[in-house]
Amino acid sequence: MMRYKHWVAALLLTISSSSVWPAQKIESLRVWASPESTRIVLDLSGEVKYKLFILENPYRAVLDIADTELKSKLDETMLEGSGIKRVRYAHENGRVRIVFDLDSKATANSFILSPNQSYNHRLVVDLAQAIKTPAIVKADAKKYSTREFIVAIDPGHGGDDTGAIGLKKKLREKDVVFAVSKKLEALINAQKGMRAYLIRSGDYYVGLRKRMSLAREQGADLFISVHADSFNDPRASGASVYVLSEKGASNEASRWLAERENRADLVGGISLEDKGDVLASVLLDLSQTASRNASQELAAQLIANLGKVTDLHHKSVQRAGFMVLKSPDIPSVLVELGFISNHKGEEKLAHATHQQALANALLTGIKSYAAKRSAPVKHDDSNMAHRNNREEVLASR
Repeated sequence: MMRYKHWVAALLLTISSSSVWPAQKIESLRVWASPESTRIVLDLSGEVKYKLFILENPYRAVLDIADTELKSKLDETMLEGSGIKRVRYAHENGRVRIVFDLDSKATANSFILSPNQSYNHRLVVDLAQAIKTPAIVKADAKKYSTREFIVAIDPGHGGDDTGAIGLKKKLREKDVVFAVSKKLEALINAQKGMRAYLIRSGDYYVGLRKRMSLAREQGADLFISVHADSFNDPRASGASVYVLSEKGASNEASRWLAERENRADLVGGISLEDKGDVLASVLLDLSQTASRNASQELAAQLIANLGKVTDLHHKSVQRAGFMVLKSPDIPSVLVELGFISNHKGEEKLAHATHQQALANALLTGIKSYAAKRSAPVKHDDSNMAHRNNREEVLASR
């Protein structure tokens, strides 16, 4: 009987302990502010159940996470420019409630990320606030009637998405590609008649399709996405340049023709919204063909010049279905600067002198491409009339 009582007591203690002690822990909490939204990332010890909701008067985003405790506090300096005034939290019955006091009304989205090579489980909350004005100036047709040649530079990854990480120096892809992109931006802006636009101007993440739309909003003449490669074999080395594959282009064309919000957009300066299916398809095909040919030409110039300052993994232009290459009206390339997973490659990518050499090579390729292309189309009334005449010709066929 005594053994039975001890067993019952131990069982009750176990049940009581399980209801008191949380199953998981919030190891850290980070905030990434971008021009358009704010991303909150919670590093977790394991899977959790949670609820996210918005309250008003005053505006707050509230996050309730069951069977969890908060192990570390947020660095308040991370809130600068985020639209979050302060963060409050409380523990109650094994649950943690985190309250984000906001500057203004906001919408919130959230999702869970599974563990990867860099992080354990993560809970991600994206806040989009009405008061935050994106640092974006949409392309104005009249403004760009005699505009510069605009190069959209897309530093890959950003924010909580580090990209590949080097094995020896722990160099993060997001950092090295941003460093090279900033150097390329300075070089382009120093050229007469040219202007660079950084898709992300800081350490935050931008969605892949958003990167494409930002380039279009700026009236970009070309789009260069900058990355650093990685492979499980550390012997792999050298730079590569990619353009969109035929399958990727076909899939994107189907998407543009099927989705109304895309058809309302501009493709080569022409809206597809009021066009019949046949004419819209023809116009889109013409735009894609011209864009892919130009992308191939640009990529060839880039790889020729990169080969003068670094080893090449592929000496010819490669094709892939990367999302950021799918703009049907902007010549687009993706540049892999080298393998960050290669010890020597990582060493080189970490040095500012090599980063500058890569930026110089990219500039030379861009200038060679631009010199062979016709001057940017003037978006004035006469050109619009010319486009309208071309549409009528196509429609009559």
